[in-house]
Amino acid sequence: MPTEDAQGQSALVLVVEDEPQMRRFIRATLPAHGYRLVEAETGAQALVEAGTRAPDLILLDLGLPDLDGVEVTRRLREWSRTPIIVLSARGQEGDKIQALDAGADDYLTKPFGTGELLARMRVALRHGARTGDSGQSVFRTGELVVDLGARRVFVGEREVHLTRTEYNLLAALARHAGKVLTHRQLLKEVWGPGSVDQHHYLRVYMGQLRHKLEEDAARPRYLVTETGVGYRLKAD
Repeated sequence: MPTEDAQGQSALVLVVEDEPQMRRFIRATLPAHGYRLVEAETGAQALVEAGTRAPDLILLDLGLPDLDGVEVTRRLREWSRTPIIVLSARGQEGDKIQALDAGADDYLTKPFGTGELLARMRVALRHGARTGDSGQSVFRTGELVVDLGARRVFVGEREVHLTRTEYNLLAALARHAGKVLTHRQLLKEVWGPGSVDQHHYLRVYMGQLRHKLEEDAARPRYLVTETGVGYRLKAD
């Protein structure tokens, strides 16, 4: 079942898409799984609908006929924390990165299957619920526990000792668990604005974290690479 909003209704999804075929696919898929829909075919219409309908989640195509999807994301983030999943065509990796840097939570590359779409939506909705809960200080997924209040990390019953930088990197991912964080976002948050081009920092420290937290560092369960884009901490 989909996540419900504060009034106990099924989640309302704003679909921003100008391709009739994709809209038909989403229209046939989401209501069958209990979601409510509102549609927009342009960026301008999307901004109006987002402001008047207060959706729980936004599915946003990048290739809109009026406003660029990255610009729509940027404008939404000026006032809204609603989770945004970008829908992108193949070959738009740079646009995906720009959209994530602008504040999108995740992306899906067209074509995509029903199962993947629904799974990404569930994660984004859970992330949105956590973002609205300022008391959330302990993150759990599988056997991994990150206590953000106490700055302690456990795998099962074993406490894992991290360096300050390793912990700061893991904490940044935990605060946005389930969300793709770009290389630039992580470098800025952990190392500061002057280090946004130092991608080797991330490779080194992510490797160290995986050796300490993963059962098999070569096949990570928790710390997932989004090739060419960044990393995500997988959420249950």
